Amino acid sequence: MTTLLHIDASARPGRSDIAPHGSHTRRLTARFLQAWTALHPGTKVIYRDVGQEPPAPVTGRWIHAAFTPEHAREPWMREELRVSDALVDELLQAEIIVAGVPMYNFGPPAQFKAYIDNIVRAGRTFGFDRSREGDPYWPLLADAGKRLVILSARGDYGYQRGGRIEDRNHVEPSIRTAFAYIGVTDVHGVAVEYDEFADARLANSIREAEAAVDALVYRLSLAPMEAAC
Repeated sequence: MTTLLHIDASARPGRSDIAPHGSHTRRLTARFLQAWTALHPGTKVIYRDVGQEPPAPVTGRWIHAAFTPEHAREPWMREELRVSDALVDELLQAEIIVAGVPMYNFGPPAQFKAYIDNIVRAGRTFGFDRSREGDPYWPLLADAGKRLVILSARGDYGYQRGGRIEDRNHVEPSIRTAFAYIGVTDVHGVAVEYDEFADARLANSIREAEAAVDALVYRLSLAPMEAAC
């Protein structure tokens, strides 16, 4: 049975197909989930809404606790890492991670950055040994067969690879970097553009994105371990 981790990071609570001023990324993740579960009805779905219930940002106490060996942690340290441990546990269970991450000021929302900071954990998702020859860091999820799907939305247009303002897109690149660091390198993405234009170009971009989501679900179902695109 496949386990799918569904993450929404938009600050908008509703979906753009059913609510005024709703989220395009929530619309895309819901579409992915519906299409996937129709093909794989036995899928176990874990849902995490970091847009509405964001994890706390990393603090000095969190860092102290995270870099203290587990056997030496005091009770306050375990409590400090309680949410982070839950987020990591969810990630470890999932074969597929579907993340709806809109672009806010050229990068991911602060809520999703806090999520990343909570799951990139020494001893849990990456290894660290200062005495190790060469690179003292290594990914712990490299052989776990996980796939990441990033479903995004942007107010402007031309952020895609080769686009007019590709260099301003720090959403997918930053997420890819963080997940590759812990060993998740099979990454796929779809995005809606033209949100701030609110005209036919937006409507067309949504239609294209929805079709791309459907095609991606089908392709991942046929070739679950294919290389990232």
